[in-house]
Amino acid sequence: MMNKILAIYKPKGPTSHDIINQLRKITGIKKIGHAGTLDPLARGVLVVGIGREATKRLNNVVQKEKEYIATIKLGEESTTDDQEGAKKKTKVAKKPMLAEVKKTVSRFKGEISQRPPDYSAVKIKGKKAYQLARKGEKVNLASRKVEIKEIEILQYQWPYLRLRAVTGPGVYIRSLARDIGSKLQTGALLADLERTRVGSFTKEKSIQLEELKNG
Repeated sequence: MMNKILAIYKPKGPTSHDIINQLRKITGIKKIGHAGTLDPLARGVLVVGIGREATKRLNNVVQKEKEYIATIKLGEESTTDDQEGAKKKTKVAKKPMLAEVKKTVSRFKGEISQRPPDYSAVKIKGKKAYQLARKGEKVNLASRKVEIKEIEILQYQWPYLRLRAVTGPGVYIRSLARDIGSKLQTGALLADLERTRVGSFTKEKSIQLEELKNG
């Protein structure tokens, strides 16, 4: 187990750090890190490094492309851009047709400018944005260039839009949901998220924590 990089399938609920703490208890190894945080409400592939040498190699994994299956709810917004925050319905003059949704979604392929969510771990003057947002302080995060390599609609039935996206590093799917809602003039939040791949680490090759406990 020492100095190994593994893909763990994180369930919905715990934080990525909770998973690391559970791994420390299971393995007895303190030096464990992960590549690419998954929000508590997200599930899927979480790549972890067990042991000092493995954690050093995680920097390479962070830069790998990631694949997601996301369900976006139109007509509603939240403070966190997902189901966790304070939600409010938006006034929708006209429900968009599939053709309009397709056209809008296609605009997000390639290099785009994306502003991280206010409730994120991006640092502002040494403090994490979510710490400031929780205190009610104004969070002004700058947009940054990120890449969405592939994006396709899997299903659209108002108010839900299901997408598959392959991204480069640094992409927030919560921000993608928010921005799609903004372009459609409906507002939106991320209703469900599964990360199905990080580089060559796939959902199918991922290990459940229970397997490690029993193994």
